[in-house]
Amino acid sequence: MYSILKETLKKVEHISISEERKEILQPLIDYVSNRVAENASTSLNFICTHNSRRSHLGQIWAKTMAFHFQIKNVNCYSGGTETTALFPKVAETLLKQGFQIQKLSLEANPVYAVKYDENSLPIICFSKTFDDVFNPSLNFAAIMTCSSADEGCPFIAGAEVRLPIRYDDPKAFDGTELMDAKYAERSLEIASEMYYVFLQVGNGK
Repeated sequence: MYSILKETLKKVEHISISEERKEILQPLIDYVSNRVAENASTSLNFICTHNSRRSHLGQIWAKTMAFHFQIKNVNCYSGGTETTALFPKVAETLLKQGFQIQKLSLEANPVYAVKYDENSLPIICFSKTFDDVFNPSLNFAAIMTCSSADEGCPFIAGAEVRLPIRYDDPKAFDGTELMDAKYAERSLEIASEMYYVFLQVGNGK
């Protein structure tokens, strides 16, 4: 894992998680633990309205923590109820926190390759609908990261479980003096919860 990212993880492991949030995260822990116990691959699809901020952070941090805790065969995806683009501040925030990011295309909805380790395959990130062909269509957990997507999608075809794990949208601070701090804060919050999830899975192996 890259050195700056290792330093970020040292901060993440000291972020406390409330009992209320632990209860919300427990079904995800149970789902991944059961897949691991069955020696089955685990597919997680993080879903938000625009697939531009929180869903990408969930996808990237979940995959990173699975690698960190050596939980094998975990595949992480993201999608939205509509397509926009990965918001540039998300990529900028993750760069500062230690990821290596390469922009692979220049269109309005660019494709990014995100790496957490020099020898890992990159996480491919771009905005897409949750049912895009790039994402799994069967045997996955649908993780709803925002209330509007959760309420707007009464049914996710192919999902084994649907797990509401909601986060406040850092978009609320776009264009303000707090923008950088709030994006960093939201990224670390999601990181800390994915750290907790995969720590628990690892402890139960």
